[in-house]
Amino acid sequence: MKKLLIFLALLPLAAAGQMKIKIGADSPLRKLQIAQLAIENLYVDTVDANKLVEDGIRGMLEKLDPHSSFTTAKETQELNEPLQGNFDGIGVQFNVIEDTLIVLQTVHGGPSEKVGIIAGDRIIAVNDTAIAGVKMSRTDIMKRLRGKRGTKVNVLVKRAGEKKPISFIIKRDKIPVHSMDAAYMVEPGIGYIRLGNFGATTHKELLQAADSLKRQGMVDLILDLQDNGGGYLSAAEDVANEFLEKGTLIVYTTGRSVPRHESKADGRGRLQTGKVVVLVNEFTASAAEIVSGAVQDHDRGIIIGRRTFGKGLVQRPVELPDGSMIRLTVAHYYTPTGRCIQKPYKPGDRKDYDMDFEQRLKHGELTCRDSIHFDDSLKYETLREHRTVYGGGGIMPDIFVPLDTLQYTRFHRSLVAKGIVVQEVIKYYDKNRRQLKKFKIINDFKRDFNIPETLIAAIVEEGRKQKVEPADEKEKQRTMPYLKDQLRALIARDLYGESAYFEIINPTNPTFNAGLEEIKRK
Repeated sequence: MKKLLIFLALLPLAAAGQMKIKIGADSPLRKLQIAQLAIENLYVDTVDANKLVEDGIRGMLEKLDPHSSFTTAKETQELNEPLQGNFDGIGVQFNVIEDTLIVLQTVHGGPSEKVGIIAGDRIIAVNDTAIAGVKMSRTDIMKRLRGKRGTKVNVLVKRAGEKKPISFIIKRDKIPVHSMDAAYMVEPGIGYIRLGNFGATTHKELLQAADSLKRQGMVDLILDLQDNGGGYLSAAEDVANEFLEKGTLIVYTTGRSVPRHESKADGRGRLQTGKVVVLVNEFTASAAEIVSGAVQDHDRGIIIGRRTFGKGLVQRPVELPDGSMIRLTVAHYYTPTGRCIQKPYKPGDRKDYDMDFEQRLKHGELTCRDSIHFDDSLKYETLREHRTVYGGGGIMPDIFVPLDTLQYTRFHRSLVAKGIVVQEVIKYYDKNRRQLKKFKIINDFKRDFNIPETLIAAIVEEGRKQKVEPADEKEKQRTMPYLKDQLRALIARDLYGESAYFEIINPTNPTFNAGLEEIKRK
């Protein structure tokens, strides 16, 4: 209860300053206080007072909107980590195969690379505790490898060609976490940038990628925000700023106790010229929708794909003394034309809200544009060309690309869900590492590398062992073309990095192809 009282006493309100709390006989706060004290002192069994308060906070928030939430100190740290731009660790990318950790790559300049860890090494023990052959979870392994910057960890490594394990002492350090998934030249004059989220380093990464692509001749840009779940509002504002002229509105927020706040472009953006298309889908949310809405409303670019998620509620973080946090919704996001990004919801009904994807699929919205109906009251006009756009939640694209429900067979989905595809790729890459290194650049790989039938056979056989089999030969043959493209992309990622994966897999994506076609249109 003390924690709850502190939270209420310190909660700031932009419009009213310090909140005044009355704890009179009829105060709701007094009811909470009595209930907590009664349970803690009179309940038949011992209770955890801290958990009792946390459950009470969760109960209150669950009756509000779908995005107000409470997280423990540990959960808060884990949620913030991908957005903060770094974490403390040893600097390796790894996967676990048959109860053994295999190093896929070391972070360039990171702690592991400095002491001599190389790709292909198998870490079999951490601080004298065996992690190989003991069925330790990936989470438990990461706990042992991660730690505060400056602390040391002793790892025992088994390396191909060495008879005895090698011991390394690694001094943990800050490991960068990137927001950008990919950046490459698609064709002469056309660049591609994919953002995975909007974090502390997103804007800096975007500028670095854009400058690099411009040096390679980029004039027009495909900005891929598919599956981007959002992140920091400030990062979205900085990214949108790069595309818009000085003084143009990027986004505004307003709420019951929060006055209207506007964010406008400062005119110093480096991407104000050239064509732009933005790729979106039903999992594009929050900060990614702010960028998409600003680009669309100012007619700066064309939005391509399917209606975005519709997460337009602003959360204010309220830190509690033990590191836990309340994220409380205080306002709505609005695009420059005044469209509310948030899709409709019923307070307290999170089940229905979470089933939105299934409902869109059921109603045909993901596969047929004609299934999408808007009320005339939701019509808006873009600010320059006066094109019709719609509110009602999410950003409706200018060019609709239906979900290809036939691209993935049931057999393929099951192989992926069981982890069979990734696991067999890692085994193949590990066994053929030296041979694959002969492809010095990705263009050599794209031109000359074909998926060996032995890898396909290994996947099919492992699927059989795990009771994952095609319904018939026809389904198996329908699975093969996309499976082979996926395997080539996964192997390329291990060879050249994340951008290589998208460079190979994108041509199989109808939304990407529609974006490329639009960019090339005269």
